[in-house]
Amino acid sequence: MFRALPMMRITLWFLASEAQDAALLLARHGRFGPAQEADEHFPEAPAEAYRELYQEADSRFSKLIQHCELEMPPIPEDAVAPSLTELQEINNWLKQTWHGYSSVVENEQRILEERKRLETLQETFSRLEGLNLDLSRLFRPEALLDARLGQVPAANVRRLQESLKLAGYVLSVFDQSEGQAFAVVAGPRGGGDEIGGLLSQAGWRELPVPEELQTHPEAARRFLSEETRRQEGNYAAHCQVLDDNLVRCGERIREIWVQMALARPLAEASLNGVRGKGHLAVFTGWVPRDALKRLRADLEQRFRGRYMMTTRAPAAREADKVPSLLTYPFWLKPFVPLVKSYGVPRYGEFDPSLLFALTYIFLFGAMFGDVGHGGVIFVLAATLLKGKLNWLRVVGMCAGASSMFFGFVYGSIFGYEEILHPLWQSPLHDAGRMLTLAVYGGIGFICATLVINTYNRMTAGHVTEALFDSTGLAGLVFYLAMVFGLRGVFTGEPFGAANAAAAYVGILTIASFKWMESRAGLGERALVTFIETLETGINFFASTLSFLRVAAFSLNHVALALAIFTLANGLDMAGHWLTVALGNVVIIVLEGGIVAIQALRLMYYEGFSRFFSGDGTEFVPLKLAGTK
Repeated sequence: MFRALPMMRITLWFLASEAQDAALLLARHGRFGPAQEADEHFPEAPAEAYRELYQEADSRFSKLIQHCELEMPPIPEDAVAPSLTELQEINNWLKQTWHGYSSVVENEQRILEERKRLETLQETFSRLEGLNLDLSRLFRPEALLDARLGQVPAANVRRLQESLKLAGYVLSVFDQSEGQAFAVVAGPRGGGDEIGGLLSQAGWRELPVPEELQTHPEAARRFLSEETRRQEGNYAAHCQVLDDNLVRCGERIREIWVQMALARPLAEASLNGVRGKGHLAVFTGWVPRDALKRLRADLEQRFRGRYMMTTRAPAAREADKVPSLLTYPFWLKPFVPLVKSYGVPRYGEFDPSLLFALTYIFLFGAMFGDVGHGGVIFVLAATLLKGKLNWLRVVGMCAGASSMFFGFVYGSIFGYEEILHPLWQSPLHDAGRMLTLAVYGGIGFICATLVINTYNRMTAGHVTEALFDSTGLAGLVFYLAMVFGLRGVFTGEPFGAANAAAAYVGILTIASFKWMESRAGLGERALVTFIETLETGINFFASTLSFLRVAAFSLNHVALALAIFTLANGLDMAGHWLTVALGNVVIIVLEGGIVAIQALRLMYYEGFSRFFSGDGTEFVPLKLAGTK
């Protein structure tokens, strides 16, 4: 749980003719992650033709099943992957079937377009029906009137009517919808240029009348009714063709779905991890150490000695190339996406998921301690966070529970501190103690990150960096010496010779390391060393003070509640309880959101940035379709 599972680099040799069966076995095993390894002895890509053929067939198959509502069968346990010849036959069948099926798809597209046009016509007619006019007469070129149909904001109708009246035109509204008035404007011909500006200023938009509707309303109504019946008949005929195709090809499509699922492992593995020469195919990749025994047993049962496998542990120099396979208990999994949003741990690095979960929940509760507010957050998370946000439900419920716990510690429920007797004290009771405890908590957290980073660097083989860098053992010695020394100063005691000596040793060690690491000229080297060494002290000081926000927000929570009660006490009974209720809503939504972000910031910038590179590669094994 604190680091990735130990991985082994494996190389497998098979007969090229059995490459698809080998890939299928590795996919069923579910613990083999392909990883290509350059080898001049195996320069060929024996599965390339297989992959190209699979991709071509898969493209056709994907388009075909979009139009077939079929329930696909499970993959039999004893099924074997198709050979290159069988995959070619599948591709040929799909090509022929799709060629005949494309006309059905084109007909479906045409039906959909006709339906859309019919809906537009019906919508337009529903607006024009109120005119009860033969529109063919209204828009005749030889008509005496200049008539226009359109829509204008309803608020502008009266003003537009008055303006048009002066020009000898009449505006008549025949329908209104969603703040828009649909109207007809009519007047003597020859005045079009004069009223064009008036209509534009009023927000007029022309309403185009399709040719099918430029007739008497009864004729238009009959046309729409007949067109509806015709399209329904076409759609019914189309559905019958689809049903006939399903009856004729459904079983074959199901068989191909199984064959494509069985062929997919080799197609995927060929992109990264399959090389060969002549009649040999070589698979390279990573397997968890605890899965090797079962893999050997599966290989022996299937190939009966017609394979060879070598294994080795990853070298220190390739730690950044080894994928990380991390396993978590069910209760920790909801926190993992928040960690992965920062990055994936490198192989061998300390996995911060458990540390993140415990610390984040603790910080949230300490900054937002209230039994009532925490209870509301708990209930809202449990009832509202569903679907795509289901993973966040546990995080929200834990945050609410932590807030409730600290509410009992502080003796606060919906801001009232007279109802509950605190298990400890209210934050405002002794603000100085709260600030001191926040600083101590920050010191402990920073020390933990330095220890973890030292472990990470040692594990990766970077011993010098682990011992002498500012984020390693030397930094930890300097930081602790300064903490104990300054603590004595603040309590009226001297800094202490031992603390001073440890601080000097730590900072000089860091400066020496920075000097050795720099490859610049003498002057630039000295400047870089000075700046980076100075930054070490400033960064430790700033990071420690950053944890004061934990106490600050706990104090702010109480102060905000007091401000709400002060406002409420100056109002009558109804106003009092309304203010208290709305104030608590503001506290939960606004302050709760800010506290959640601030706790996340402390974890990311004061924690992860010290020891967590976040540039690891997640282990992605070959999988058979339908398996987890």
